[in-house]
Amino acid sequence: MPKITHVIKRSGAIVPFNPDRITNAIYRAAVAVGGRDRELAEQLSQEVVKLLDTTATEGQHPHIEVIQDAVEKVLIENGHAKTAKAYILYREEKERRRREEGKRISKPSENVPWSKTWQILNWAVSHGVHTIDALNQRILGGEFPQIVRESEVAYDRDVNIAADMIAERRNEIKIVLISGPSCSGKTTTTIKLEDRLCGRGMCFKALNVDNYFFNLELHPKDEFGDYDYETPQSLDLELINQHLKQLTEGKEVKIPYYDFKTSQRQLDQTPLKLEEDEILLIDSLHGLYPAMTEDIPNELKFKLYLEPLMQMKGPDDRYIRWTDIRLIRRMLRDAVHRAYNPQQTLEHWHYVRSSEMRNIIPYLGMADYIINSAMPYEIPIYRVKLLDKFAEWVSLYKEDPLREDAYTRAARIHKVLDTVEPIDDDSMVPSDSVIREFIGGSSLEY
Repeated sequence: MPKITHVIKRSGAIVPFNPDRITNAIYRAAVAVGGRDRELAEQLSQEVVKLLDTTATEGQHPHIEVIQDAVEKVLIENGHAKTAKAYILYREEKERRRREEGKRISKPSENVPWSKTWQILNWAVSHGVHTIDALNQRILGGEFPQIVRESEVAYDRDVNIAADMIAERRNEIKIVLISGPSCSGKTTTTIKLEDRLCGRGMCFKALNVDNYFFNLELHPKDEFGDYDYETPQSLDLELINQHLKQLTEGKEVKIPYYDFKTSQRQLDQTPLKLEEDEILLIDSLHGLYPAMTEDIPNELKFKLYLEPLMQMKGPDDRYIRWTDIRLIRRMLRDAVHRAYNPQQTLEHWHYVRSSEMRNIIPYLGMADYIINSAMPYEIPIYRVKLLDKFAEWVSLYKEDPLREDAYTRAARIHKVLDTVEPIDDDSMVPSDSVIREFIGGSSLEY
């Protein structure tokens, strides 16, 4: 048994020491550089515990930074320089984000081009949906149906612009990549975009990159048994890139098949070949991640990025966070389509957000066009569906130092939902709306 029984977190909270967290951190860093040896990660974790025990004092608790220093030392001394580098970079990035979060002020994101942000903010102001208070006034004035129509028109305009841009390059493009973080509306937008382009005589074939997932047991897993399958490394990027290169060259490939019931992948299952006039359509979280398409010339790719770029201030005069909108969407979608408890979604979201910040958002600038999938009318609909749940989660996680992330998100979202006027009848939402992807009742086939 290790001498260490508890650890001091950065917040000052004291939590039980769990060596599995060290194993998971090492394995996660190894996966980031192409390693998949969990047994080796466990061996190295044991070395870290031994090192900590040599300096531990009975009854005293090490700070989390001390443990992380020990992990770096063991990785380097055992010849795992690449894994150590990935671990160090991830640690430094987390620290940078903590510093930025501490200095956070309410302003539009700097990741999205200012012109796009300003356009959306200007639209929100002119339509009276730039604050929760303004939105409430329009709802109380009986204008909810108008808000729905105005929001849908703005979204459709973005989709039409993207279709125009793709059509202009129809003679050179071989791949259209529809990317964006979780629940940004990629599936609905892909269907709508394909429909518009097919109406112009363009032909497409779809590639589902989910079939390139590694077997579930190869993903990092935390002490709660929650697998992290959100990173691009959860996909066989090398095989995806290889197949895309062959497809753009007119060759036939055999796509693997991933069985979500067994969480296992079978290679060489489905033949796929692009005809001369066909374009490959890919809907993927990580469509902008360089390693996925690194061997494909840029002129053959059109890169589209989606995000609910809501420009609305909440009750604390801060802009509602886009990640919070997407978290709510995923809770509802997973409950409807995947029989997944919304509480599990909340507890898993830190993996989602961490991967977005590292592997999706940094590449936003590579997109050829950005579509805003936010619908200001979705917030009052979500209040009825989830307000009580968020109140429960705020109470549940308030004193749990192992669930600080879940508590912070739950408290922030509860505050927003609690101040918006509720809409309990969603019949005014169009059957083909992007919001139907999450609340159900869509006329589209997903």
